[in-house]
Amino acid sequence: MFGMMTNPRAAYETVEVNVRAEVAEPHQLILMLYEGALQSIAKALLQLESHDMGGMSQSLNRAIDIIAMGLKASLDYKSGADLAESLSALYDYMCERLQAANIKGDRASIQEVEALLRELHSAWAEIANDPAVVSKSRNAA
Repeated sequence: MFGMMTNPRAAYETVEVNVRAEVAEPHQLILMLYEGALQSIAKALLQLESHDMGGMSQSLNRAIDIIAMGLKASLDYKSGADLAESLSALYDYMCERLQAANIKGDRASIQEVEALLRELHSAWAEIANDPAVVSKSRNAA
């Protein structure tokens, strides 16, 4: 009935993320995307340190996917065109830096993107903790 589970931890993490995403508010979903990108970058840095270039490449590609197909795709150009355009350009820059780091194994570029993501995550966490914002996003959903 069920196939062999090759990685139970990965299966658990996938289920946990899916469940969290199903019940999350829109602002929480964005925080989850930032956290996923940061986790992938942290993993890539460890893999770079241990000279696991294949693993590093996979982790950086996952971070790029999260930034490009998650964070950038979620931008709302109708509500805040200027901010959305600025964030879009920043997300493009981050993806370019991660792609270059992937080719060159450049720790500094990875750390630069990590710092940018941490700043954005922190700002988004403050916004998400504002009761007025949470109330507004619930009414819009």
